[in-house]
Amino acid sequence: MIKESLIVSMQNIKKSFGGVHALTDGKLELREGEVLGLIGENGAGKSTLMKILSGVFGADSGVIEVGQSVVDYKDPSMALEDGICMIYQELNLVQKLSIADNIFIGREAQKGVVLDRKKDIENSKQILEQLDLDINPNTIVEKLPVAKQQMIEIAKGISYNSKVLIMDEPTAALAVSEIEELFRIIRKLKEQGISIIYISHRLEELFTITDRITVMRDGAYIKTFETCNCHMDELIHSMVGREVSWEKKEKSNVAVDAETVLEVEDMESPDIHGASFKLRRGEIIGFGGLMGAGRTELARLIFGADWRRKGKVYVKGKEVTIRTPNDAVMNGIGYISEDRKDFGLSLDLSIADNIALPNWELFTKGGVVNHKHQYEKTAEIAELVSVKMPSVKQLVRNLSGGNQQKVVIAKWLLKNCDILIFDEPTRGIDVGAKSEIYDLMRELIKIGKSIIMISSEMPELLGMSDRIIVMREGYITGELGIEDTTQEKIMELAVKNVKAGSN
Repeated sequence: MIKESLIVSMQNIKKSFGGVHALTDGKLELREGEVLGLIGENGAGKSTLMKILSGVFGADSGVIEVGQSVVDYKDPSMALEDGICMIYQELNLVQKLSIADNIFIGREAQKGVVLDRKKDIENSKQILEQLDLDINPNTIVEKLPVAKQQMIEIAKGISYNSKVLIMDEPTAALAVSEIEELFRIIRKLKEQGISIIYISHRLEELFTITDRITVMRDGAYIKTFETCNCHMDELIHSMVGREVSWEKKEKSNVAVDAETVLEVEDMESPDIHGASFKLRRGEIIGFGGLMGAGRTELARLIFGADWRRKGKVYVKGKEVTIRTPNDAVMNGIGYISEDRKDFGLSLDLSIADNIALPNWELFTKGGVVNHKHQYEKTAEIAELVSVKMPSVKQLVRNLSGGNQQKVVIAKWLLKNCDILIFDEPTRGIDVGAKSEIYDLMRELIKIGKSIIMISSEMPELLGMSDRIIVMREGYITGELGIEDTTQEKIMELAVKNVKAGSN
């Protein structure tokens, strides 16, 4: 490649957050007037790399060149001045304002000391015409469908005279016809010499709209493909081809005729479409899928944390009514959230108080708490799950991530929940603590508990699960027995087309 044809070059980019390496070797080369796909599993480092390019984060080290200049953006405004604009998946529009107001918010034209609204409307009209969008600039944004609102975000980006547009999952909320309209606009921008970085988990889209595709994995650059010369299986292998840190589970030890302890039938919500599955005693079912697949949303429906449109839940063969998390707990279901600090723990309370939160009836009589009994019982359960602590009176805030996770598990064990939902059980936990969590999960299975495990880590799914259910966009796209499962098969189901409107 001739270097002069590059508009952006990022080399050897490193970035850490609190000791966690988000990027170890980020690299990206963007040509003038091309659409470059950027892909990778959850946690691959795509968003971090783009936030560095757009000035949200600073790199710890590495070299970034825009045009022929080395840059070090301190904030997004500096990147915008150089013509680099990031359009996020979550739209950043003021719903009650007009299109023109949104495009030029904070940068309104002035005539003397007075805002020149007429000029903003005229400039907005020119930008919309540049994109072949026949929309009145005076239209209030909240009256537009999501697809049109996304076009306004693009128009807003163009208003900065952008040379580079970064689009993060731009089709996540769009219907097929709306995606075609977006692609039309992307091609129009390309004709005008604008370069686009297109982040997407929908691999089939990349073959339609991109010129090249860059793959990242585990915070590092892997490879860039010419789109016309690569195949889906090559992309999938590049995304998941890391070394597995432990032996893949070769077979399930759960008998086919083992008791069904949980059955979910035709679960429906705005985010979930006809989800059904069964969980057997002593089994770990892994739930795989890419970001936005609906795994956490399904777990929250089962646990009664979110409203469901329809669907039935059976516990040990009996249909149960679960409208709230308390209903779920009363039916023996515990939920270890992926966000343990916000939804699993009270950081400023002690270990004893956190474990006791769903269990106060064990320690209270006549409205009086028996603290001696509380400390004895919570210490016993904390030791059972190997919480490293001086005493149960220690604040949870002062524990490591792994020990905090053990405290969450301990409170559900004390509640004697037989069905445990582990949502990203080892997120933010160091390698040693991960091993302890895995050992604990295996011990729980041995004593007859059953586990639903949601994980974005392929080795974790392969090493822990008896079966793996894969989701995409709220649909279950397939189920795999662990004996013949590979990372590639999981990824194929994770990017599988789902038929619009099917259940």
